[in-house]
Amino acid sequence: VQLQASGGGLVQPGGSLRLSCAASGSIFSIRDMGWYRQNPGKQRELVASITAGGRTKYADSVKGRFTISRDNAKNTVYLQMNSLKPDDTAVYYCNAVIRRSWSAGDYDYWGQGTLVTVSS
Repeated sequence: VQLQASGGGLVQPGGSLRLSCAASGSIFSIRDMGWYRQNPGKQRELVASITAGGRTKYADSVKGRFTISRDNAKNTVYLQMNSLKPDDTAVYYCNAVIRRSWSAGDYDYWGQGTLVTVSS
């Protein structure tokens, strides 16, 4: 199983970016999907998560600015980021809790990380 993230880049304060993360490989089902971010010397923090049924959760710092969504048919999770601030600068990692067969357990998988830089 692989998670491939894309969509990072350089954006000015107030701008927008959309991150995507597609899961591929031997997948029976995907439970929660989410986005985390991390800066050097700091712990990785949850940005947003979404259950298979569409229930979402957001960090207080991004509420009202970021929107997480998913396309279950494509095994893909998205993060629409609006009104970006310099404090949003970080490496963003996607995460998915995946079951590889009906008899297997659920395991965490991580994407490779994509850098988001908010700067003028």
